[in-house]
Amino acid sequence: MPYQRILDLGTLLTHRSLFLFGPRQTGKTTYLHDKYPTARFVDLLDARTFRELSARPELLRLSLTPSETLVVIDEIQKLPALLDEVHLLIERHKSLRFILTGSSARKLYQKSTNLLAGRALTVRMHPLVSPEVEFRDLDKRLQFGGLPSVLTSAIPYEDLAAYVGTYLKEEIQAEGLARRIESFSRFLEVAALSNGELLNFTQIASDAAVPSRTVQNYYRILEDTLLGYQLPPFRKTPTRKAVATAKFYFFDVGVVHALMGREGVRPRTSEYGRALEHLIFLELRAYLDYTRNRTALTFWRTHSKHEVDFLVGDAIAIEVKAKERVGEQDLRGVRALVAEMALSRKIVVSNELWRRTTDDHIEIVPVDEFLRDLWAGKVV
Repeated sequence: MPYQRILDLGTLLTHRSLFLFGPRQTGKTTYLHDKYPTARFVDLLDARTFRELSARPELLRLSLTPSETLVVIDEIQKLPALLDEVHLLIERHKSLRFILTGSSARKLYQKSTNLLAGRALTVRMHPLVSPEVEFRDLDKRLQFGGLPSVLTSAIPYEDLAAYVGTYLKEEIQAEGLARRIESFSRFLEVAALSNGELLNFTQIASDAAVPSRTVQNYYRILEDTLLGYQLPPFRKTPTRKAVATAKFYFFDVGVVHALMGREGVRPRTSEYGRALEHLIFLELRAYLDYTRNRTALTFWRTHSKHEVDFLVGDAIAIEVKAKERVGEQDLRGVRALVAEMALSRKIVVSNELWRRTTDDHIEIVPVDEFLRDLWAGKVV
């Protein structure tokens, strides 16, 4: 395995079976084969395996031997009916563990709303994050994202375009998630243009030439197929009224570029700044998920346009500025939030060369230092 993943399932497996969710090509199967080479693997992408188990789900139970203690079922969303057998086996064999992987949770939520009635924990695998690439290649990840196969590819732009095409063909069209694939394709392009911005269903519907109600359903599809996250607004400030609309971020920087037909971004451009903000969001989201930290991740924006990119809980404010020199104007949002509430940390992530602190205790931190601090547990 070319990258050492920091995800650790060992402790969780001592307590429960697991659902391991993650978008296509984030490395779930490779990771599991590397970590658990003696486990029994059931690959539902294999046509014969799928055919036999879909006809007789009980074959999973009948074929298990007493010595088997870990079973990996790859792409469980392909056959939700198999969850009944998994449920039965978990009840009968207390030492038996399952890892159920999936690149979409949509069918599982529809067919089995309780996801084994709490008998399995849910874990999310993300694209590669900073410690997994040894804190190198930041600019490369801003161009191509963090999918392992793309970062090691000689033709990353072509692979990203193929990734989008495969998603449309196998997740959307094959699974019948959208009535008209051409409408969903147009929506994806418009949604990419709106990445990291306030969700405006009416405007997106107009630009994509589909009804507003359809756009809302399309965003649910993106979340269910693990292609993105809504970032909710922080609304607890007492004086300045905050917006109530969420933002939406795709799961990977490179995929957004591909959806927009853009081959990366150039430094000192607005597109570069948006890509850096996007990457910092993804690192924060992954850190909270991998450390099982349930602290809320939000953003703050007022109707008078004061804004802070990210809040972790109600104590840590993080603003992202892709500048080599952060000026007073860049600190207005953080200072407006400080006037509303007490904060334990006020951090501006930037491209400045040196770390420094302003007179009012706002920390200006270079990007690489911030990422090292984050994954060392010094931020959250």
